[in-house]
Amino acid sequence: MKPMLLTAATDIPLGKEWVYEAKYDGFRCILDWEVDATPILKSRNGKVLNQMFPEIISFCHDNQKKISSSLPLTLDGELVYLTNNFQSTFSIVQLRGRMRNQDVIMKHVKEFPCHYIVFDLLKVKGEVQTDLSITKRKHKLQKFFQKIKLPISISYEDINRIQAIDVYQDNEVLWKHIKVSNGEGIVAKQKNSSWISDKRTVQWLKIKNWRYVTVILTKYDKSNGFFHGAIYHKKALVEIVTFRHGLKEEELNTLIMLFQSSGTKLAEKVWALEPSICVEIACIDFDGKYLREPRFHAFNFDKEPSDCRWQQMQRQLFPLPKMITITHPDKPIWPVNSIQKDDYLLYLQNISPYILPFLRDRLLTVIRFPHGSMGESFYQKNSPVTVPDFVTTKLVDDIRYIVCNDVESLLWLGNQLALEFHIPFQTIKTNQPTEIVFDLDPPSVHEFSLAIEAALRMKAIFDQFGIQSFVKTSGGKGIQVYIPLPMNTFSYEDTRVFTKFVCNFLCEQEPQWFTTERLKKNRHNKLYLDYVQHDEGKTIIAPYSPRGNEQGLIATPLYWNEVCNSLKPDLFSIPLVIERLKKQGNPFRNFQQGIEEQKFADVLQQLKELVKISHK
Repeated sequence: MKPMLLTAATDIPLGKEWVYEAKYDGFRCILDWEVDATPILKSRNGKVLNQMFPEIISFCHDNQKKISSSLPLTLDGELVYLTNNFQSTFSIVQLRGRMRNQDVIMKHVKEFPCHYIVFDLLKVKGEVQTDLSITKRKHKLQKFFQKIKLPISISYEDINRIQAIDVYQDNEVLWKHIKVSNGEGIVAKQKNSSWISDKRTVQWLKIKNWRYVTVILTKYDKSNGFFHGAIYHKKALVEIVTFRHGLKEEELNTLIMLFQSSGTKLAEKVWALEPSICVEIACIDFDGKYLREPRFHAFNFDKEPSDCRWQQMQRQLFPLPKMITITHPDKPIWPVNSIQKDDYLLYLQNISPYILPFLRDRLLTVIRFPHGSMGESFYQKNSPVTVPDFVTTKLVDDIRYIVCNDVESLLWLGNQLALEFHIPFQTIKTNQPTEIVFDLDPPSVHEFSLAIEAALRMKAIFDQFGIQSFVKTSGGKGIQVYIPLPMNTFSYEDTRVFTKFVCNFLCEQEPQWFTTERLKKNRHNKLYLDYVQHDEGKTIIAPYSPRGNEQGLIATPLYWNEVCNSLKPDLFSIPLVIERLKKQGNPFRNFQQGIEEQKFADVLQQLKELVKISHK
């Protein structure tokens, strides 16, 4: 059985006879699961992908009992690496598909776990569903997923490796999500369409969310008909595209004549052109080396070749949402690193899937730097009187806080040069902490090794207690250690018992290194263990928030094995953190996973009993 195929379209079809889904950039895949057998993931070409995507197979086995009564089962879907709820990063899925070494695959699974997004039910309990309309198949799929308690809406944060795709009746709502999230596009399906194996049908249409990148024409190869395009990166001309599709006959002939008459002949059928002509290339993404699915779009005679630079390509690949108005995009923000406002906003777009889970539903305090990091700054809790409709606010104790729940709000704040994002230890849905954070504050960056030592000693304590912990740099001179807590379970009084015990224990073990003394003059160049800061109304710098220091360092989540003598806070600038996420993934990805199994309650009870005994 091979998947039913989509037909490319330019416009989204309208009418009540259509439903719409997000199009994800991954591997189209059929999941076949027979009774008393291992489920099989098959690609469009019939290749078995079980070995390369073991997290999907393991998830199936973990849910065997819930699903066994529905076998034999066949699902149609897409293997993806979700960057957000509407975008998948194809290069990560592609890289995994090429892997053969099992150790390498398992390491990649930990750093970049994939999802299988299901959009069709082909067989359940051995009964073939393909002759039914898609409306009926969708209804059965949703009921089936609800029965076995699997998600019926896509969430990149959800650890359930198999999820059912969202179905939209309103294409405009979905298209807005796709544009803001830089998704691949939309799939439109006729409600009465059946499922036919290996057939390309006009009942299923794909409409791409094209991005347009300006490139300099550099070469023409007559042997294969391809034109080459490049941009400037670090003062060098770097090729990023070869293309031949999208050209009308007149445009094709014009280009060929241009190269043959004005170019330099490099070989029998190859001509090169000095940087002079710019063209617009439609694409869906950039894989790190080349534009993906490139098509010629238009000549751009107004563009100077010198303007076709790496930074411009990044902005064209990540266009700002229409509702965001940007002022002074070229304003210097971190002059030492040559980072302008537009660079900063691009960082916020890239980082939004990782920072928003920590900003969501929290009363936000920002530090604004109206003239960049080298100028004056001020804390802002109160929202401006006038805010855009998409910005959420909440009135608490006569302060109208901003609650940053989406990328649009994040970019709006970025345009106001809010460079630091500080959040409380609880959400607006509770008065109790949702995490414990230890702030390890050395006297200066020169004593950063003390923060490393304190963090590792804390990790040893938490491991002994059976408590999972996470670690990040502060973006300044320190380190912060996190323990996630289940919702509405522990009070700040509870957490103070624990934080005070841990900090006092470390001070007793190494009094020459650590102190809980609040007055700086009495710390005597020791690392300050601040357990008092963990309280209601207090805030901490959010994971992945920049800092307003000269270097624009990021409060960066780490893997515990990175906390060693070679760790330095100045390793984590904006460009390096973006690159780090592409190569190493997000160390806080599983922050919410297994919270209910944490042994914190047992440890807390023991500590409270010790406190009672000591007071007798």
